[in-house]
Order: sequence, then C-alpha cells, then structure tokens
Amino acid sequence: MRELRIRTLVGVFLVAGVLSWAGARLWNSLGTLPSVPLAAPIALAVIAVILLATALSLRARLKAQRERRPEAKGVDPLMAARAVVFGHASALVAALVAGMYGGTGVFLLESLDMPARRDQAVYAAFSVVAGIAVIAAAIFLERVCKLPEDDDDNTGAASTA
Repeated sequence: MRELRIRTLVGVFLVAGVLSWAGARLWNSLGTLPSVPLAAPIALAVIAVILLATALSLRARLKAQRERRPEAKGVDPLMAARAVVFGHASALVAALVAGMYGGTGVFLLESLDMPARRDQAVYAAFSVVAGIAVIAAAIFLERVCKLPEDDDDNTGAASTA
C-alpha cells in the first residue's frame, strides 16, 4: 500500500471545495440551500479520536516490544495493516468531506448577516477543522505502523544493476 500523499489529499480537498461552492451557488439560485448538519464535525472528531487512540496504543505496544519488556503484548501484523487501511480511507473521505463543507462554508460567508446561515458557516468551519484532524491522525497512525527500511535488500539490488 502506498503512503498517504499530502498532495493527493489537498487535491481532493480543493476539487471538492470548488465543486461544493459551485453547487451551493446553483442550489441557492433555486431558493434553498442544503444545511450543514451539526453531526458532521462531531462524527469527524470521533473518527479523529479513534485514529489517534489507535496510533498511540500501537506506538506504545511497539515500543514495549522493541524494548523486549516481559509484559509486552505483541502487535498482530494483520491488525496493524487494517488500522493503516482504516486510516488511509478515513483521510481520503475526510479530505472529501472537509472540502465539501469548506466550499459550502465559503459560499455561506456572503450571508453571515442571517443567523441561520451564520450557524451553518460555523458548523462548516468546525467540519473542516475536524476533517484536518482526521487527516493528521491518519498520517500519524501510518507513521507509527511504518516498517523500517531494510538497507541490505536495497544495496544488494543497487549493486547488481
């Protein structure tokens, strides 16, 4: 599996943001605008906390295993791989969702004088922040589970070429 690339996540965020902004303008011209649910930033924050807790737990277990502590619980490689896949998928979805709510929030900045739209803009801003937290936690989890490079294999292949 490839590492998360910041460029990819930023690209997803920007494309989703521009499309969401354009969609919000179009939808508003029809007279309504879909609302930003209060649950959006909460759900993203919960995912960020789960990813961070998983990363911290795995990091502590791996450290104990490296130090060969007698009470150390081993880390199942399949469980670590599943955690990384969950983090990878969560980061991509969070970039998409944060971009979507970011675009909607930028559109809502035009009408902050209306209390309902102001509340929606605040929810959108919190959703973007929570989405960034998910991405940061996923990258941290990926770094915790990254295997060290094997220098012997790399130099052997390079010397035969």
